[in-house]
Amino acid sequence: MGNYYGLAVYLGTEGFKGYLKLQLGDPESGIETFMLQKCLMAAFRDRTILQKPDMEQIKKLGLKFRGRNEWPLFRSYLPGYHPWYLTSEEAKFLTLALHQAVEVALRFKEDQDMLEPLDDVYVFVRVPEEENDELHWRDEWLKPPLIEEEAEFVAEHVDEVRLERLKRIARHEQGTWEIDFFYIARGARDGKGRPYYPYAFIWVDHHSGFIYHSLIVKPSKPEYRSEFMEEFLSFIENTEVIPDKIMVSKEELFQLLEPVTSGLDIELKRSRELKEIEQVKAGMLEFFG
Repeated sequence: MGNYYGLAVYLGTEGFKGYLKLQLGDPESGIETFMLQKCLMAAFRDRTILQKPDMEQIKKLGLKFRGRNEWPLFRSYLPGYHPWYLTSEEAKFLTLALHQAVEVALRFKEDQDMLEPLDDVYVFVRVPEEENDELHWRDEWLKPPLIEEEAEFVAEHVDEVRLERLKRIARHEQGTWEIDFFYIARGARDGKGRPYYPYAFIWVDHHSGFIYHSLIVKPSKPEYRSEFMEEFLSFIENTEVIPDKIMVSKEELFQLLEPVTSGLDIELKRSRELKEIEQVKAGMLEFFG
């Protein structure tokens, strides 16, 4: 499949977690896994890959390159956002990482045993110390911090009065809804800001595949949670219908819906597979190419 020449610098615990999911082939595959990446990338590509701002920067610096895989390209990857140009802080951090990568690579050429781990749980790390306003680096073997799941979920505030009113006006129907959210593989943009990949919230009938409703939101926490809950409750208010059961696959969605479903006497169930939602996702991916 060819070679990709570059260095990816994964940032913090979130970046490390995304890297491991990518390496281990996490079930949350495809665009979902791609969207989890939090890293800075320094790569060498063909000239045709570079964009106008890249070329303007090279020209401004008076640099010249020629040939395949010889043109430097720097990008920032954030979960839910399109790869973008570096900020000044990102550029400074990536510069440090590049210097240390070169330092280690040159030493490795002379001693190819230096990166052999003491055991499987430790990794080779370069640790900085500041002395007289200068950074000095030393080697350490450190154990990566435990990658904890997202901090205990903080549920959205539930309007008890609104729930009581919904219980009075809405009728239960013998049916099951599937609800899920996922990234749309088509970028969007607000003004001149960084392009992002929206979340699509979809709820469909578990037996017929009929799409009851959908919502497109920006992938920013916690705003998208509030937007979804407001849309979900408004939908019930407008249709005056409550299902007997709701099926979800994501723990986040389960935690988000649980206070409402318990208040409205709706059975909420987690399922690894939502067949009708998968059909909708496949159709959307085909539509967006």
